[in-house]
Amino acid sequence: MAAVDCIFQKIKRSRRYVFERKDFDGIASYDQIGRSLNQLMDRGEIMKLGYGLYTKARVNSLTGRLMPTCPGGSDALMREILKMKDIDFEIDNLSLQSLSGKNTQIPSSVHYSWDQKQFNRKLVVGNRLLTPTSRL
Repeated sequence: MAAVDCIFQKIKRSRRYVFERKDFDGIASYDQIGRSLNQLMDRGEIMKLGYGLYTKARVNSLTGRLMPTCPGGSDALMREILKMKDIDFEIDNLSLQSLSGKNTQIPSSVHYSWDQKQFNRKLVVGNRLLTPTSRL
């Protein structure tokens, strides 16, 4: 089986939504993994979130644009990335109340803060650029 098919099957079977290039180390060489990930992006199976970070994707039936398949959207992806990287982070108070069910108001976007020394990457999900709002 080709490297691209092995990587696709691993992504498809996984319960996770965020993947790093190193998740596929045992499948093929570094260059083959890179080419396979590029092929999967060209096919619309995955999308790149930032340097070395990818997520499962599908085409939106309304807009025809590629979007993450994660049910929680960009905020769930952000939390998964920060937890995967073992980064201590905080969520703004209004968003935290909404996510915990204590408040029925839904914020337009969730604001995260973490120590930029631990994780200083820009992440792009659709039209949204995810960066820390302040230092902890």
